[in-house]
Amino acid sequence: MAAFEDRYYNSADGVRLHYRDYAGGEPEQPPIICLPGLTRNARDFEPVADRFAGEWRVIALDFRGRGLSDPDPQPGRYLPPTYARDVLKLLDQLGIADAVFVGTSLGGLTTMLISAMEEERIAGALINDIGPEVSPAGIERIKGYVGKPTSWPDFAAAGAAFADRAGDVYPDWAPANWERFARRCCREENGKVVLDYDMAIAQPFTAANEAVQPDLWPLIDNLKGKPVVILRGELSDLFSAETATKMVEVLGPSAELVTIERVGHAPSFDEPASIAAVERLLARVPR
Repeated sequence: MAAFEDRYYNSADGVRLHYRDYAGGEPEQPPIICLPGLTRNARDFEPVADRFAGEWRVIALDFRGRGLSDPDPQPGRYLPPTYARDVLKLLDQLGIADAVFVGTSLGGLTTMLISAMEEERIAGALINDIGPEVSPAGIERIKGYVGKPTSWPDFAAAGAAFADRAGDVYPDWAPANWERFARRCCREENGKVVLDYDMAIAQPFTAANEAVQPDLWPLIDNLKGKPVVILRGELSDLFSAETATKMVEVLGPSAELVTIERVGHAPSFDEPASIAAVERLLARVPR
């Protein structure tokens, strides 16, 4: 595993946030900023760091309430605009003018928001299995498990439980893959293995998806002309092939659509094709 340092900073509203900092790259070269999905954390991007750290500086964030970041005492702030402001605060604190964003699901939505707020911060972007439109079936599946505390005696048992629940997402995974998955999204606590996020993140997620959904297509307007990869799992129940194709059409020739075969929501970057997509993206980023 690539070497990193655990670092912390405070959000504008006083929540202590964590990120992994993998050193590398030239000072004037934009770093890779990795933003995780709804219930996930910085550990999801270990494959990205293993491939690119050293050549590029890789920074993988824990959103508030996940991983080593503190929970938010006001759960109503667990919303994408909050996460976008948290990311921008970190970039300002580190003196980072622009970056290559790799965002999975919620992290991809946060990337789109950042492009709408401060488009000059985007040197390139990989949007992983999310778009301005999402499929109701995928939302319902997520609502079925998010925010429900669960524990297991060990990581092997946790991995087996994830395989039972989500085996159709990664149909080719063996037990060792599922245990690795569990180690990325769970932690040990009081002799048990538990989910590594604040259960309260479910409250605004559920409320937001029960409200009338706004038109999010304008969020990608400022990505036009920038190096972009739209990554989609072939079996995804959240991000349809039609939406992915439309995104590439809207973004134009600077965007590439990559579909990862026999993977659902979302590609994990353990797939060689996912890492190859990041490689092609970085090759198009001015250095």
